[in-house]
Amino acid sequence: FSVKIFFDLFPVILFFIAYKQFDIYVATSVLIAACVVQTGLLWVVKRKVERIYLITLGAVLVFGALTLLFHNPDFIKWKPTIVNWIIAGVFQFSMTVNRKPLVKTMMQKAMDMPDVLWGKLNRAWVWFFILSGAANLAVAYSVSESAWVNFKLFGLTGLSFAFIIAQILLLRKYLREEDKDEDEPGPAENGPTATP
Repeated sequence: FSVKIFFDLFPVILFFIAYKQFDIYVATSVLIAACVVQTGLLWVVKRKVERIYLITLGAVLVFGALTLLFHNPDFIKWKPTIVNWIIAGVFQFSMTVNRKPLVKTMMQKAMDMPDVLWGKLNRAWVWFFILSGAANLAVAYSVSESAWVNFKLFGLTGLSFAFIIAQILLLRKYLREEDKDEDEPGPAENGPTATP
C-alpha cells in the first residue's frame, strides 16, 4: 500500500523538489518526464495502464507543453483542476449512462454494500473531485506561486487522504471478512490520490 502511494505521488514530489530548486518551468519539464516514466513502468510491469494514469499523462502533456510553449504557468496550474473534473465526469457518467457506479466496479471485491450505498458513495466521489478541482483554482489564484506548489503536494494530497480515511471509517462494517483481517485497508487501495 505504501509503495503504491509513493508510486502515485512521485511525479508531484519531483515537481515540488524541482520547483524549490529551480522554477516552475523546470518543474513542469520534470513533471512531464516523471509522468511518462510512471506510465512506462506501469506498462512494463503490468502490461496495462489504468485509466487514471492515462488521463493524468494526457493532461500533463497538454498543459505542460502549453506552459513551456507560452511560458505561462497558468496552464500547469489548471492541470489538477481539469484532471479532477474529468474524473468527476467519468464517475458521473458511470451512474447516468452505464447505470453501474464506477466506485462499485473498483471496490466490490473488498466491500459488500447495498446498491443504494454504492450510488451514494459514487456521488460522494463526484463531489470530492469537483470540490478538489475548485479548491485548486481558488488557491492558485489567491496565493503566491510558491504557496500553490505547496498546496499541490500537501493540500491536495491531504484532502485525498482525509477523504479515504472518512470512507474507511464510515464503511468499515461493509468490508468483506477476509479484508477485515488484513493489515491493508481495502477501499483505500483504489481510492483517489493527489494527481500529479
